[in-house]
Amino acid sequence: MKSLVRWSTTAALVGGTLLAGLQALALTPEQITQKLRAVPVFTIANNQGAPLVAQPPNGQKGNPVAGVFISQKDANTFLANLKTKNPALAKDVKVVPVSLAEVYQLNQGSQGKPDKLDFAYVPTKQQLDSAIAILKSGGQQVSQFNGTPLFVARAGKDKGFLTIQEGNQSVIPMFFNKEDLQPLLDRFKQQKPDLASTVDIQVFPLEGVMQAMQKEKDPQLDKIVLIPPRETLEFVRSQQPQQQQRQPQQAAPKR
Repeated sequence: MKSLVRWSTTAALVGGTLLAGLQALALTPEQITQKLRAVPVFTIANNQGAPLVAQPPNGQKGNPVAGVFISQKDANTFLANLKTKNPALAKDVKVVPVSLAEVYQLNQGSQGKPDKLDFAYVPTKQQLDSAIAILKSGGQQVSQFNGTPLFVARAGKDKGFLTIQEGNQSVIPMFFNKEDLQPLLDRFKQQKPDLASTVDIQVFPLEGVMQAMQKEKDPQLDKIVLIPPRETLEFVRSQQPQQQQRQPQQAAPKR
């Protein structure tokens, strides 16, 4: 039985040196959309699906901003606070799961428009704290992490990124939750105990990764797969039976 964990000596990823001699192109919008479609996130929206937006204060320039929560729990907490502070506004909105691809497409579609809508990603405090701890352990003097952290593992003398097998392709998993990365590390250390001491975790901002996918000519970007938090995946699975029940049954063809 082949191992699901492979060791990749990926040299460049985000903001690094491009691989010499390769005339790669940035990912197309369709390729980016495909990568983001499997990532559920949460927003506050009305029954028509229009997101709740924060307008710039009076007299100040800027675009309206909609919050995109990585955690359903954080979105629920925000809505609960809104019900206390502004019950009239809160009664018309709810927490709505959407795919990251939908957010990306809305953002792309509003580029250059005077009423452009911006999106602010809201990571969990726990993952922000983990990201800051990783940066500090690497010698960086930081007090905050700018963006939504994504965690990825490296190992070996050349610090190649750990990959997993998807079909016949090796991909680089980037996790929204540091804890969800741990089983991959444990499996790798069991299979390659001589490299266990070389394993470390790197952290990148989601916003920077998405921007790199649009602009950077790095072939390794096509290997990135974003892994949503486990509780988010469990929520999506729990909703599937309900969605199937709501769908009309197709009549069987007559023979």
